[in-house]
Amino acid sequence: MDRNAVRRAWDEVAETYAERRDPDGSDAALIDDLLAELPNAPPVLDVGCGDGARTLANLPPDSAGLDVSRRGLDLAAETVPDARLVHGEMTALPFSAGRFDAITAYHAVFHVERERHPEAYAEFARVLRPGGRLLLTLSGGRFETVRRGWMGGRMFFSAPGRDRTLDQLRAAGFVDIETTTATDPLGSSTEFAFATLDPAQSRDTEPVGVTDADAAATGTSEPE
Repeated sequence: MDRNAVRRAWDEVAETYAERRDPDGSDAALIDDLLAELPNAPPVLDVGCGDGARTLANLPPDSAGLDVSRRGLDLAAETVPDARLVHGEMTALPFSAGRFDAITAYHAVFHVERERHPEAYAEFARVLRPGGRLLLTLSGGRFETVRRGWMGGRMFFSAPGRDRTLDQLRAAGFVDIETTTATDPLGSSTEFAFATLDPAQSRDTEPVGVTDADAAATGTSEPE
């Protein structure tokens, strides 16, 4: 399933997914744990923000939400009207290096082909400040499949396995990785990982997507 098909799939199911999620799952509380470790009002990037209700709405004002689905971002604009929203890919983040103190990526990376996961983690490392924090869903199994009938549509899922994912995070420069289990939006028990970008990590300073200035305006911005 190519990237355009994934975009279309999310556009199709965005509203249904938002309606079916449990707003009180314990995974939302992990954001409080993340923010408690950071300076006051840190800028956070929410990758795969969707409608924004689960994560972006609970982040500080200088945060940003990124998603491949225009429909998801339309919903986020209603849920979090003052948020900075960007339509784009996690493998080509349209932000300058060191822009964020933290990144959240809930149920997001496994919608990218697993061979491209290292690209996403490298981008996460690039836009984080040294010592920045990452909180993401950690997929347990190794799989690549299209689930038909998922939320009434077709959705792509892909992951290389838990141990391989942890190796990829370390290769991207993340250290002090800790895991925990929480209830996800659909009521299942899911593993999450907290990780820190190695303060000594040397990384490319050029954005893969557009510059941060191009994505700085409040509202939905479009990468070139």
